Amino acid sequence: QVQLVESGGGLVQAGGSLRLSCAASGSIFSINAMGWYRQAPGKQRELVAAITSGGSTNYADSVEGRFTISRDNAKNTVYLQMNSLKPEDTAVYYCHCNIRPTYARRPYDYWGQGTQVTVSS
Repeated sequence: QVQLVESGGGLVQAGGSLRLSCAASGSIFSINAMGWYRQAPGKQRELVAAITSGGSTNYADSVEGRFTISRDNAKNTVYLQMNSLKPEDTAVYYCHCNIRPTYARRPYDYWGQGTQVTVSS
């Protein structure tokens, strides 16, 4: 079994900051890409940021320069530092990891339970 547990969401005023964390645990052999997606009401889930096992990153244009993704491989944890938040950043944020379990021969996609981020104007 592999689990992803997210933390760090909440309510913040526009211009403020939040830091999301997502810790992977369980029968993990290796973790490839880790990332964050978000889904606002009435909209499709979209990629916010991703980071490879080697540390390469990519961001949605809408968050470039404001959000920073990082990972701690020793802790199997990925972070999303969100600065200069805007009301349009309001959404449920989901952690995504591509993980090879110890009992499998290939990696699978795993998702966190989601954490609400609300930015007030």
